[in-house]
Amino acid sequence: MAKEFVKNVTSMQDDFAQWYTDVVTKAELIDYSSVRGSMILRPYGYAIWENIQKELDNQIKATGHENVYMPLFIPESLLQKEKDHIEGFAPEVAWVTHGGEEKLTERLCVRPTSEVLFAEHFKNIIHSHRDLPKLYNQWSNVVRWEKTTRPFLRTLEFLWQEGHTCHETDEEAHGETVRMLNVYADLCEEFLAIPVVKGQKTEKEKFAGAKYTFTIESLMHDGKALQSGTSHHLGDGFAKAFGIEFTNREGKLQTVQQTSWGFTTRIIGAMIMVHGDDRGLVVPPKIAPTQVMIVPIAQHKEGVLDFAYDLKEKLSQTIRTGIDASDKKPGWKFNEYEMKGIPLRLEVGPRDIDQGQVILVRRDTGEKETVSLQGLESHIQHTLSDIQNNLFKKAKTHRENQTTTVTTFDEFKVKLSEKGGFIKAMWCGDDACEGFIKDETGATSRCIPFEQERLAEKCVCCDQEAKHLVYWAKAY
Repeated sequence: MAKEFVKNVTSMQDDFAQWYTDVVTKAELIDYSSVRGSMILRPYGYAIWENIQKELDNQIKATGHENVYMPLFIPESLLQKEKDHIEGFAPEVAWVTHGGEEKLTERLCVRPTSEVLFAEHFKNIIHSHRDLPKLYNQWSNVVRWEKTTRPFLRTLEFLWQEGHTCHETDEEAHGETVRMLNVYADLCEEFLAIPVVKGQKTEKEKFAGAKYTFTIESLMHDGKALQSGTSHHLGDGFAKAFGIEFTNREGKLQTVQQTSWGFTTRIIGAMIMVHGDDRGLVVPPKIAPTQVMIVPIAQHKEGVLDFAYDLKEKLSQTIRTGIDASDKKPGWKFNEYEMKGIPLRLEVGPRDIDQGQVILVRRDTGEKETVSLQGLESHIQHTLSDIQNNLFKKAKTHRENQTTTVTTFDEFKVKLSEKGGFIKAMWCGDDACEGFIKDETGATSRCIPFEQERLAEKCVCCDQEAKHLVYWAKAY
């Protein structure tokens, strides 16, 4: 039974892309809709997103932000107000041209992001320095007409949060940009057990219309990078385009400084590709909708189900606990919950009840142990914490093993081809070199890390003086 079950999942080593597709469907995270590139988030997939959303929403509110909601549609004239912004998003925009049978006098854009909507609103509600800062956040869906799609990683429609703020000074906006990037980084590392590299995007890779973009980058099991969250200092570009002015403390008119920042359902794809294995998902306990799944053994025997349900009720007071009392065989259940990545499986049968014990099985290591009912709740909590820490350490070790330092372009090409992963190399800051590296190797600049090192005096691509250490990688 177990071997037949595993055959349903392609091995990571044989075909990582197919493995990923197998996992997201067989673990019942998503289903495909009738629209190309759109996905149906099934209850288990949505429950994972809800846990992420709940944690992030708490942190966003704890930093003084308020939730709002903006319209789905953006008039074309409004989108055109910020030139760099519209040029950056034009290839991905979906347009509404008709309302019923009637052709619209002006096309409406289905929001790919909401900077212009917030800018128009801020113009109407900000008049004085006393109105600042404005710290807003929105939970919503957005649409970007992607040519190549993959569940969670790149879909036509996805869920996210987008923060939008206005400040009196450039320094305050910078501080906000850094603060929210750190919120994302902490969420990834502490909650999702995904180690990240924090840094700044190059001019070529920054958000369209931003002064600069900060990013967190993570490394997947197959050696490709994934942009896992971004925070943008927008400067006063949108403020000037939309006339967002306020009377400053000296009584003079001044434009605001803005930020925006976003975190999306693609992080679920990162979780899958960082922690998953050939048996399916491995979900970090802090994010798992079910942290412990109780599987009664010989449940047809008297007292077993009653005991299992009583145990579930007791554990559920502090631990997210499920029970499978269906008539499926235990082996099927074991495989099912391994596929879904449930952190801990708890087995209990007549013999265990008589001996005052249960069997615990860890999803991350497969280790099985017999645990006394006395102190069981405390033991489970300790084990869940250990699983969480172990997943992070394992992912960080993988990232470190897949990070290579190079000083020449020949070495760059060889290491990227042979090993993949992150390539650390110096760069002169010239867009031409950045473009050449991408054309020659398929690797893009992931970020200029905040923690800089001086690996060499020359750019890895040319003979010019090096200005920055950059993380490069092939990416999703």
